[in-house]
Formats: sequence, C-alpha cells, structure tokens
Amino acid sequence: MYPDLRLARDQGPLRNLDAAARLWQAASMARPQHVYTLLVEIGRKPGDDLPEGATGGALVCYAAGVDEAEAVRETVAVLKVAGLAPLDVSGYGTLDERLAEGHDIADEDRGLMDRALRENAVIVAQMTPFFDGDGDD
Repeated sequence: MYPDLRLARDQGPLRNLDAAARLWQAASMARPQHVYTLLVEIGRKPGDDLPEGATGGALVCYAAGVDEAEAVRETVAVLKVAGLAPLDVSGYGTLDERLAEGHDIADEDRGLMDRALRENAVIVAQMTPFFDGDGDD
C-alpha cells in the first residue's frame, strides 16, 4: 500500500509530487471541498517505479475537489507530475454517497479521506500492479 505518494518522494519520479502538491494547495479554497474516491488505471511509462514485469496498475485515490470533475483533473495532473501514465479514472463519489450506497469504509480509509480534505490533496490509498495473465482463469 502507498498511503501517500509524497512519502516516496525521494524514489524516482515521485520526487516531483511535492511540487505538484504545492501548486494544488495554492489553488483557491473559497468553495467547499469534498473528498472523492477514485479508481485510476495506469499504464507503463519509463521510470514509473512499477514492479518489473508489470503491464500497468490500478490506484485507489482520495482526492479533494469542489466537484468530482475537479478531483479527477487534479488527480490526473498530480499523477502525471509523479511520472505515472493515467489511462482511465472511475469515480465512486464522496464518503456520504458511498455510505448511502451501503459501502463499508474502514477507519484507516476515513482517516486518509480526512487528510485529503485537510491538506487539499490527492492521497493514494492503494496501488495494485497488473501483470500479464491477471484475471485469466
């Protein structure tokens, strides 16, 4: 698990994440922010720090934004600055929306969501690499 890409900032292209985070935090906080759960599919890119042999991966991210579209845009921008290659983003809504749908949200995830809101940040809660043959029976 990668609780926060910034923790790995000294490893490869992830060191650029601090600069992206500072730019994002400089954005206006005038409108109320929400935290959105996003699933980001990533492809391969030289220097992306994915495991050898991986064909890509998936990231579960908690991203702050005034709406889901902003959270998606900011997440994609931050991941690109971090040297990753986002291909597709699926949104799963805010904490309240997920709870209304009956999702069970662990305390650790709630803490990461709170941190994303407090820091106006993108938090990578989970990274799963994909390998050839994943999902084959």
